[in-house]
Amino acid sequence: MPYADLPAGRFFYEEQGAGPAVVFSHGIYMDHTSFSEQLKGLSGEYRCVAWDSRNHGETDADGSLSYWDHARDLVALLDQLGIESAVLVGMSQGGFIGLRAAIDAPERVRGLVTIDSQAGLEDPAVVQGYTAMVEDWVTNGPSEVLLETVAQIINGPGIDNAPWMEKWRSMSNERVQNSFGTLVERDDVTGMLAQIECPALVIHGDQDMAIPMERARALAEGLPGCDDLVVVPGAGHSAQMAAPDLVTEQIRAFLKALD
Repeated sequence: MPYADLPAGRFFYEEQGAGPAVVFSHGIYMDHTSFSEQLKGLSGEYRCVAWDSRNHGETDADGSLSYWDHARDLVALLDQLGIESAVLVGMSQGGFIGLRAAIDAPERVRGLVTIDSQAGLEDPAVVQGYTAMVEDWVTNGPSEVLLETVAQIINGPGIDNAPWMEKWRSMSNERVQNSFGTLVERDDVTGMLAQIECPALVIHGDQDMAIPMERARALAEGLPGCDDLVVVPGAGHSAQMAAPDLVTEQIRAFLKALD
């Protein structure tokens, strides 16, 4: 199984295909498998890499650090894999990482695709609800009711939640808390979007419970290189899993425009 030994620890990744590099970054409490359909659909033309960020999946690196640190992990992974520059595709948290990588290391980013993500922060009332949920998870364990609620928020309609709920049952309290701490303590990069000059694409499910559509519009408008906001009908917060064919084709069209 492929691992990269990076400064922060041992990171798991999956790689398929050859050609221009496309690197996929997952959302909170998810892992590289959330992009399985995109790797399958694009690896015939592109070098596709999906990785597990710290506190997630099969990566052996934990700690509640900022998304700037996660972005540096991503750049270190590019170094390890000999990738000079890549198109970064990030869902939710993965989008937070991609935005920061594009700000911090613009020469390494050929293009940027965000899926159900944003540049700003969560509504304080939403954070309060999330905090109560995470405290319940850590204190009382991941009940079925709690996991179903998490699945509705993170995945949304049209997705088989059973495999994800099984993974969440096995997550350590440390990872649950670390990931959540990084999420709610992140900074707002809205004012830095003008620094991201590479081509960009924003994709967003119209049933996303976690990030409202107006946040996606603001992100698309704030990115100088973004010409399009793709709305995915019927998809929630994980549009790449709810409508894999549509999302894959939108990413492919974006990549073709860069070739």
